[in-house]
Amino acid sequence: MYESLKKLIDDSNNIVFFGGAGVSTESGIPDFRSVDGLYNQKYDYPPETILSHSFFLRQTEEFYKFYRDKMICPSAKPNDAHIALAKLEEMGKLKAVITQNIDGLHQMAGSQMVYELHGSVHRNYCMKCRKFYDLSAITQSTGIPQCTCGGIIKPDVVLYEEGLDDNITRKAIRAIARCDVLIIGGTSLNVYPAASFIRYFQGSQIVLINKSETPFDNEANLVIRDPIGQVLKACVLD
Repeated sequence: MYESLKKLIDDSNNIVFFGGAGVSTESGIPDFRSVDGLYNQKYDYPPETILSHSFFLRQTEEFYKFYRDKMICPSAKPNDAHIALAKLEEMGKLKAVITQNIDGLHQMAGSQMVYELHGSVHRNYCMKCRKFYDLSAITQSTGIPQCTCGGIIKPDVVLYEEGLDDNITRKAIRAIARCDVLIIGGTSLNVYPAASFIRYFQGSQIVLINKSETPFDNEANLVIRDPIGQVLKACVLD
């Protein structure tokens, strides 16, 4: 299977990568749905409740306790998957990375064309004056982080009950619709509307790299069950 993927990569100069939490778990960032994920840990509220727009507005300090503790991993570094994808872009083969992750590891690895469907922990804005703040505004504060104007600083991440950014959505869909090879990795394809974007693919080959089954396995030309870092390292970096 690795040889088949390597040949697809070698033969194509129009690849798009669509990834989820499984890309970052190898960097030590927890996902939501695995056995050890956040959904299976105990909190006063379910993670999906804490990470909702209404909870953020209603119990902002409680939101930030969870957010600082579980959603920010400043020590995380890019793994082999991130590095391999950046290499493919540098080679002119990969046209875009579309990610559901908010950790910024793709950019840290060197990827330039990254569409962050769910935002980024590295971008934060005052809800009152829209002043920009980097991650340190959150990590180096306690309680509710506040702007110099007195407004509340909110992470530029898509919370439950919030919609995706229209501009990012359009660009991501356009990239998927125009590519020849779509590599899907580290995602259960159960998070909507993001998972529905792959329906726009009109190319010839879909590769699915995920340790567990997904609803789209039967539609893929190639399915690989191994860790994505291991797969991409073998096919790109070795």
